[in-house]
Amino acid sequence: MNLKKINFSTLVNFCVAVLALTVIFSCSRKKDKWLNRNFHAMGTYYNILYNGNLALEAGNEELAQNYTDDYWQILPLERMQVEEKASSSESKNANFQRAEEKATKAIQKHNMRIAGEEHNPQMDEAFLLLGKARYYDQRFFPALEAFNYILTDYPESDRLIAAKVWREKAYMRMGNNELALQNLQKLFEEEVEFEEEDLAHASAAMAQAYLNLEEKEKAIKPLETAIKNTSSKEQKGRYLFIKGQIYDRLGEIDSANKSFDKVIALNRKTPRVYMINAYLQKAKNFDYTQEDHLALRELLEEMQENRENRPFLDKIYYQIAQYYKSTDSIEGSVEYYNKSLRTQSQDSYLLSRDYLTLGNINFDQAQYKIAGAYFDSTLTNLTENTREYRSIKKKRENLDDVILYEDIAKKDDSILHLVKMSSQERLAYFEEVTAKMKQKAIANAEQLNRESENSNPQNLFGSQQSNLSSNSRSSTFYFYNANQVAKGLQKFNRVWGGRELSDNWRYKASSNASRRDDEVKEEEDFLALIESDPAYNPETYLEQVPSDEKVIDSIGKERNFAYYQLGVIYKEKFKEYELASEKLETLLQNNPQERLVLPSKYNLYKIYEATENVAMMEKWKQNILSQHPDSRYASILKNPRSLRDDDSSPEAVYTSVYRKYKNDQFQEVINDTEKYIDVYTGEDIVPKFELLKAFAKGRYEGFDAYKEALNYVALTYPQSEEGKKAEQIIKESLPNLKNETFAENKTDAKYYLVYSFLSGKEKAAAQLQEILDKAIVEKGYENQFYTSIDFYTPQQFFITVHGLSSKLGAEGFAEILAKEKEYKINREYFSISDDNYQIIQVHKNLEAYLAKQSQ
Repeated sequence: MNLKKINFSTLVNFCVAVLALTVIFSCSRKKDKWLNRNFHAMGTYYNILYNGNLALEAGNEELAQNYTDDYWQILPLERMQVEEKASSSESKNANFQRAEEKATKAIQKHNMRIAGEEHNPQMDEAFLLLGKARYYDQRFFPALEAFNYILTDYPESDRLIAAKVWREKAYMRMGNNELALQNLQKLFEEEVEFEEEDLAHASAAMAQAYLNLEEKEKAIKPLETAIKNTSSKEQKGRYLFIKGQIYDRLGEIDSANKSFDKVIALNRKTPRVYMINAYLQKAKNFDYTQEDHLALRELLEEMQENRENRPFLDKIYYQIAQYYKSTDSIEGSVEYYNKSLRTQSQDSYLLSRDYLTLGNINFDQAQYKIAGAYFDSTLTNLTENTREYRSIKKKRENLDDVILYEDIAKKDDSILHLVKMSSQERLAYFEEVTAKMKQKAIANAEQLNRESENSNPQNLFGSQQSNLSSNSRSSTFYFYNANQVAKGLQKFNRVWGGRELSDNWRYKASSNASRRDDEVKEEEDFLALIESDPAYNPETYLEQVPSDEKVIDSIGKERNFAYYQLGVIYKEKFKEYELASEKLETLLQNNPQERLVLPSKYNLYKIYEATENVAMMEKWKQNILSQHPDSRYASILKNPRSLRDDDSSPEAVYTSVYRKYKNDQFQEVINDTEKYIDVYTGEDIVPKFELLKAFAKGRYEGFDAYKEALNYVALTYPQSEEGKKAEQIIKESLPNLKNETFAENKTDAKYYLVYSFLSGKEKAAAQLQEILDKAIVEKGYENQFYTSIDFYTPQQFFITVHGLSSKLGAEGFAEILAKEKEYKINREYFSISDDNYQIIQVHKNLEAYLAKQSQ
């Protein structure tokens, strides 16, 4: 027995030793033996690459979950958000890092490169995994190296096609779409045998390259091949949806809808998001002139009631709103746009559509302030600096003027309406208004009182009994039944009134009576307070109705100007021709100022020209030609080229007036600008004249006039470039100009030597300037000093020597000119620093400066 045991034990040990030796020898990567090859191949595939592919799959799932599709654009075929500044060396995803580590481990520990040839058949798979891990981790150049390594070092690999496809995908991610497309086309021309998944990937990559190059029509054929060969239902649904989007962009609606129908037919075999968006895309393509409205509405209502569609309610509500808008049910559309907003959607572009449409609806209903708020919200949900963002922002800015002038027109119209009433009509009107105000005040007070009572309910049975009644609702016992308790309380209060919980409660006076007395007193006090409040007295408002003809005339002019501005704004900035013509024609019926009549008529002519209303266009044309034959507008109607060719064009006139400003002819500039502002009322050139007038007034009259004129420009033309510039000057420059305190003399300041002249002494001033210029040249200062004639006030001007660097230098130069015989300039002068010269020019306070210097 013992011998047998020993023999068996020896045999086992021998077998183990043989097996160990076999494993040791097979571990060698330098021997090309069948055992070595298969040992390393199995170790690579069943251990390292298996786990690496699991990590790659997990990383892909994470990418898909974190990626948000933008269904307003054609979807990318691959769900991967590429960062613009992706590093080529650092990993961003732990799963892809793990997959890369596994691939690297397989290459390092199991490669069998002997004499320049690889004998482990799994090495190409390892390099493919390495490339994919880097690709999905957005390190495209290192990924490209891995794919190229397969192509150059494994020419007999059965993964060459896959490597080529992934290489082209990497090229596309790096922006080389043309090269990728060229290589893919060559691959298909080679007529190699594709595996189904490789064919699907290659076709999808080619389709994406065409889409990247904006060649949508060419993308359809490879996309169909990808749809046919992919084994992933998720990809199949996505590709079909993208195909529908492409047809939709190409305007082939029937083909698009067929593709969307195929997505819908997949139902639960593909993610629900594709099916829902396919339904919604079909709804967008709905032909309201031929198809069944009721069927579409029933479909959308069924979608919103399906609990599985809760994540998509923002889009479903939006599409229902679009349905109501398309069927002219504005009330229904507003309801569903607001429902879409209340879902707290994460789709910022969808939110912008909701806000924008609500803004347009309110604009059309003349609710301009509300429309402005919606446009503000639209802008917060759009990407800045896009064309649409700039367009809506401009519309929003233009709306500020509409709001301003509509408020003015509404207020002035109501005042003028009251002015036209008789005394009795006015009194009756305000009695009715104040009566409604009183009713509203009483109703508000009662509402507040009810809310106060509801927030402090009484419980006659105490908290313990209350809990019992709420916790024992199934009991039929009287005090445990909430309904019975409530009925009992009502009956008790009717019979006995409010009683305190105490002995002999039946014989004590009811507290209800005193409480009622208090309530009656409070109500009487409140009513008395209302009656004594001037806000509810008709006389308060009757006294405010203007009776002075000058005031009434001023209100009428203000109203008329507001109507004119609204007409021009609606015409020029919003192309709302109906609103524009309504405002201008109403204006002409209200006895407008003469300066508004002709521009209004011309604008009406242009409105009807734009709307191709020939009869009305001809009416206003003949009106201008017959009633204003010598006007500039008549000349334009007779010869449209005169608007550009003659010297009376606004631009030519402005240039001539500006030339006067540069020549210090400020009084003429003020007069000219006032004249041409009337002539060109309503045209874009007017704010330029207004700002030039403000500058001229500042130089001519000083700081206060300058400030007032700038404020007028900023408030009257806030959306023009000139209005914005005026506002900028007010905020940035005026605070500094306001300073009237003279600065102390500085050694590093610029200084001027100034000779003062009264108006009418221009000849003497010219002679002095000639002598000064001669002295500057003869003294060798021509590159440093120069002279100018500077306006100061209408009664006084200066001959100024520029370029001096100190007060003593300026005074010394004046003394030299006074002493030397060839010049003999004995006029009074003063020296002044640049800062102080600006102060006297702005505030016209030369006397104060001279007094300070004489101290």
